[in-house]
Amino acid sequence: MTVKFTRAELAAFHGAAVDDLIDDRVRLLFVGINPGLWTAAVNAHFARRGNRFWPALHAAGITPRLVDVSNGMSPEDRELVLGLGIGISNIVPTASARSEELSLDELRAGAVALAAKVRHWKPSVVAVLGLTAYRQAFATPKAVQGCQDEHYSGAELWVLPNPSGLNAHDTIDSLATSYRRAWEVART
Repeated sequence: MTVKFTRAELAAFHGAAVDDLIDDRVRLLFVGINPGLWTAAVNAHFARRGNRFWPALHAAGITPRLVDVSNGMSPEDRELVLGLGIGISNIVPTASARSEELSLDELRAGAVALAAKVRHWKPSVVAVLGLTAYRQAFATPKAVQGCQDEHYSGAELWVLPNPSGLNAHDTIDSLATSYRRAWEVART
């Protein structure tokens, strides 16, 4: 059954935290900017229909099948993703309708908190999904997409395109290509 929410119901999730999807098997930690309202409502990352994260992972050959979390994440899908060594977190853990609602202070504080998570979980690769948010959160205004020169709390650091449908610059195929490169590094 497809879950549906009214605008008012979704608005009630503004500021709600979304659980990280991570365990000690993590090799590649994908980091979103912050969860959207639909993601908070179902407590599953990149859950809004039209978000291209899960289709891109499948197109990249990272997941053996398309994962659909629009109604929440099933225990089977959770184990599939974690078993592959994939984790998901956010720079800012609380939901908003749009990432533009976040303040610079929230982004910077989120980067500090994320560093502690990375030190704890020890992924090989951290892939931040969103160049503009990365530049703001990490105080690197001239950063470009791809592998960064510096490591981040012991992990190789990548900045990759945001899978949101609002990012018209990328397609599922171009996202898949970017995500696949980070995945290949994390697996070695």
